[in-house]
Amino acid sequence: MSSFFDSGSIGRLRGRSALLTPVEMGRADMAAAQLGQSGPALMYAAGRAVARAMGRRVGRGRVLVLAGPGNNGGDGYVAARLLAQDGWPVRLAALAPPRPGSGAAGAAGLWFGPTVPFVPDEAARADVVVDAVFGAGLSRPLDGVVAATLKAARRIVAIDVPSGLDGATGLTAGYAPAAELTVTFFRLKPGHLLLPGRDLCGHIELADIGIPDAVLDAIAPQAFVNLPGLWRLPTVTADSHKYTRGHVTVIGGAAMTGAARLAAEAARRTGAGMVTIAARGSAGTYRTGEPGVLVSEASIGALLGDDRRKVWVCGPGLGTDDARASFPALIAANRIVVGDADVFSAFAGEPDALRGAAVLTPHAGEFARVFGASEPDRLSAARAAAARTGAVVLLKGADTIVAAPDGRAAINVSAPPWLATAGAGDVLSGMIGGLLAQGMPPWEAAAAGAYLHGRAAALAGPGLVVEDLLPAIRRVLAET
Repeated sequence: MSSFFDSGSIGRLRGRSALLTPVEMGRADMAAAQLGQSGPALMYAAGRAVARAMGRRVGRGRVLVLAGPGNNGGDGYVAARLLAQDGWPVRLAALAPPRPGSGAAGAAGLWFGPTVPFVPDEAARADVVVDAVFGAGLSRPLDGVVAATLKAARRIVAIDVPSGLDGATGLTAGYAPAAELTVTFFRLKPGHLLLPGRDLCGHIELADIGIPDAVLDAIAPQAFVNLPGLWRLPTVTADSHKYTRGHVTVIGGAAMTGAARLAAEAARRTGAGMVTIAARGSAGTYRTGEPGVLVSEASIGALLGDDRRKVWVCGPGLGTDDARASFPALIAANRIVVGDADVFSAFAGEPDALRGAAVLTPHAGEFARVFGASEPDRLSAARAAAARTGAVVLLKGADTIVAAPDGRAAINVSAPPWLATAGAGDVLSGMIGGLLAQGMPPWEAAAAGAYLHGRAAALAGPGLVVEDLLPAIRRVLAET
């Protein structure tokens, strides 16, 4: 997999957007057994999925399966047996024997092929190594002979996740190998999408192994791949008009006027019925922009007197002094506020001052400015910030996270690396404002905005500059 999911990958995940932590996946396995799906049957289906994926994506050659003592190793024993039956030259190295009576022990008892020591030299001799050592639930650093043996491999296919990768966070403790193919089962885990896990997994194949979707009812997952289906875009009906589609007001700074203009135009293109730039300082520069954007020199207080101005975008290009003055006034007036950019500098070290916002959109540096240096676990950090402020927190990055105060979180996968360009964040805040103005709830609006923003960049293509995002919004709305 590249650093973003293409439209085909996104399409294959529709209907399977829930993300399960390793603990939740264990609960899914147990629930499946209660519904009649035996552990050995699931293990056989998992091993078969690995063998089939290798048949599609890995050139036939000498295979070494590294098997751990648990269920991940059991999947490896099955894959080794099926690959050998299909004519692949397969050897197996066991780190330790499975627990007697376990499903993995049953799978190991059906392996009659060659076994070799679990050492780096054996991995170096293989054309491809199947990593079936530990899977997603390892809670200690990967080191010693396991790390050395995986380091010696030229090509790796991982079962579930590369050993050493935390399936809940995408982080590594010690060493974790970079796989060219990872085969996982039933539902993805957060660690498949969060960095560095996303890069270490390579191409990810999600296989159906017979676990019924009904097991999710009891698990009630709180994390999701950010895809259409989590949210529904506003619809325009025959009786819609500019006021029913909402009015967004973007506060425009006196110096960096381009930021507010980008946010305003993005709000318009995303469907807001009216958009005004509330100009701080001279309004002349703003009036040279798109003619469909209204410009006002009235005070914030005067503009707040119009109850139709429900949604405000505060921060892009505004300056810290104006942000510190304007943001509390918007909150006091019970407006729906998207806080971005200079809002985070204005309230550095004051997270409680951001309470009352609908959506906050910091990048990592801005997040640290307000909340302090975040833990490496970005998902937990975003959730904690959302709970603290009562706002939806959209933590921007290559693995953007949209966290709600109630614990729901969506991980975005639509954005290509070339979206990292000046002004892209201003467009995102405007898009979210436009969706809020049309009545979307904050978490859904922020998640939809992140998806549309990334997908628009993918459609625009490499060489993107921020102005290319605006016309691409129309294209992504048409396909979503």
